[in-house]
Amino acid sequence: MTVRVLLADDQALVRGGFRMILEAREDLSVVGEAADGAEAVALTAALDPDVVLMDIRMPVLDGLAATRTIVSAGSRTRIVVLTTYDADDSVFAALRAGASGFLLKDARPAELVEAVRVVARGDALLAPSVTRRLLDRMLVPATGSPAELRELTDREVEVLRLVAAALSNAEIAGRLTLSEATVKSHVSAVLRKLGLRDRVQAVVLAYDVGLVRPRSL
Repeated sequence: MTVRVLLADDQALVRGGFRMILEAREDLSVVGEAADGAEAVALTAALDPDVVLMDIRMPVLDGLAATRTIVSAGSRTRIVVLTTYDADDSVFAALRAGASGFLLKDARPAELVEAVRVVARGDALLAPSVTRRLLDRMLVPATGSPAELRELTDREVEVLRLVAAALSNAEIAGRLTLSEATVKSHVSAVLRKLGLRDRVQAVVLAYDVGLVRPRSL
């Protein structure tokens, strides 16, 4: 199945480069280009792409605001936010806006292609250089189970806490002495019960409800 991609960047040369990289792959197709955030919102509604590659800094409407608008409209489209800045604040703002992934613009072509594929199949993506650092700096485990998580079992809350600590399924399995298949099942149940799109949104929710908390507090 072909993954349909919308490119949103105010630089035509950047969009052209991304198009060339993506369309060299048989399973990827660029269905449109937007030069600003407002156009990205409109084209997402009109074209229903699988993935939007969204620059943060754009005129009219920036990428974060455009992402929030698309997600709040209930679109199924998943968004990978692209930026030249490896900044924690930008990463977390993108995640809070509803992005399913974050990638630096200097990523290699193969990394860009894989980012689109990963997000299109429903997984979450963060640039490896920022994932652990961001979560280590921003979050620490809290105790107890917030009321917002009352639909989860104790085991699912435990799994969510470890997901929020940036552990992979394999790492969670080792920590809890479970099989990876069982952990995957628990993660899927957590996302379904809480109405979350992916693991990134699970991290944000865990932060918001106090299951994990900022280190500065």
